[in-house]
Amino acid sequence: MAKKYACVDTTRCVACGSCEKVCPRGAISVQRGAFAAVEIEKCVGCLLCAKTCPAGIISAKERAL
Repeated sequence: MAKKYACVDTTRCVACGSCEKVCPRGAISVQRGAFAAVEIEKCVGCLLCAKTCPAGIISAKERAL
């Protein structure tokens, strides 16, 4: 399992869907057209979503062991 996972600042997310399109595991999706949410169990920590996010509001978080 990856040591990190993606975390979205939902208060600043504009729900553009860019992150959802690039996630290779389908771990991130736009919820109710309002914000992106990450399924931590599916996230492999590649952070392609963070690199793609035009708002720059996706960051890496450490997994709890």
